Amino acid sequence: MKTVLRWSWGWVVVFAAILAGAPNVYAVPSFARQTGFPCSSCHTTIPELTPFGRLFKLNGYTTSTLTQISEKGGGSKTGVNIANFLPLSAFLQLSDTQLPKPVPSTQNGSVEFPQQASLFLAGAFSNHIGGFVQVTYSGQADHFSWDNTDIRFSNVGKFAGKTLVYGVTLNNNPTVEDLWNSTPAWSFPYVSSDSALGSVAGTLIDGGLAQDVAGGGAYAMWNDHLYGAVSIYRSEHLGGPQPNPGTGATYNIAGIAPYWRLAWQQTSGNNYLEVGGYGMKVNSTPGTVVGPQDKFRDAAGDFQYERVLPQLHNDILTVHGTYIHESSTLNATFASEGADLAPHILQTVRGDAAYHFGNRFGLTGGAFQTNGTVDTTLYGSGTAVSGSESGSPKTNGYIANFSYWPVQNVQLGAQYTGYLKFDGADKNYDGAGRNANQNNSVYPVLWIVF
Repeated sequence: MKTVLRWSWGWVVVFAAILAGAPNVYAVPSFARQTGFPCSSCHTTIPELTPFGRLFKLNGYTTSTLTQISEKGGGSKTGVNIANFLPLSAFLQLSDTQLPKPVPSTQNGSVEFPQQASLFLAGAFSNHIGGFVQVTYSGQADHFSWDNTDIRFSNVGKFAGKTLVYGVTLNNNPTVEDLWNSTPAWSFPYVSSDSALGSVAGTLIDGGLAQDVAGGGAYAMWNDHLYGAVSIYRSEHLGGPQPNPGTGATYNIAGIAPYWRLAWQQTSGNNYLEVGGYGMKVNSTPGTVVGPQDKFRDAAGDFQYERVLPQLHNDILTVHGTYIHESSTLNATFASEGADLAPHILQTVRGDAAYHFGNRFGLTGGAFQTNGTVDTTLYGSGTAVSGSESGSPKTNGYIANFSYWPVQNVQLGAQYTGYLKFDGADKNYDGAGRNANQNNSVYPVLWIVF
């Protein structure tokens, strides 16, 4: 164990020194209190991880400088090792959303006070067990609900003479346990409006199962280079009856849904690169737990590049990208006349680049595109605003974000989302006269984290 601690703290010192000039933003404060390090040791922006942040998560959120309440175990006596404080944090998010043209019969300018507020139980629970547990109040829903959760056991050993960090995870969102910001759960845009309009189509692994499943799996990082993870998921449907009848649910996992992840990371001087892949297989019985199945196969690739710029006061450039290919056979949806045909393909590609000016300013630009099989029934032809008259899911556009941190735990942000095509067209995409650029949005937001 002493070897493990020396290895971990060595990385702490290295990365804290390298990233001393990075922005100090949305690190859950209970992690900062536990480690004794400022938020910028783990994060560059919301919720983009630094190298030490990835190491901290890999090791089960357990690195700590706090005095522990401890007692050795042995024989028939069990031991204990817990922090002397409860690892709680909170944040409050206030926002406004403006569109060039309001949605018919609605007021433009969606002021949300708050948009959301969250409570976190986040930190070490014992020597090798820690977690990130989030409960969120939504201003639109006007109630609290269970949000992203990742509970881990981690340990360190040796394999083929090299360090092996390994563990298990229990979580409720495929990719939420991932270490990189190129996979869906923690990818850009890190904050977004809940009242702006979104495309009619999205791949299942890209948030389609978030907080609606429960699963677990194992992960390992070998020699600080090769990372692998496998998990399995079942539908959970919080707030619904148990045992689960599947009524009203779009996705009811038949059996289990496997998820896989493989990545390689490499550091050279001031440069860091990760390349990898991930994917998921889901068989679902929509609206029930028996009967015909919709079958989804998602396969994706991703990369993350970082460069520290010592000549520019340790400013940091980060670049992320992902490509997701989903092939599906919608037997159940087709049988219930919810689709024109059973076989479908969806493809999503996203990329973003961020420049972090010291520890006060951040500027990020990104682009996105989704395209796939034309299906007028599935994609809501004839539905004003939210439907695709052509039946095409093709949507593409761009996002620009500017963030300012007057103090370490307060962020002021402004984000603009622009659409070049929306649900298949740039003009009159819904058949009711609405154009893609009328769904563009301006989104100022305030985060207070404590």
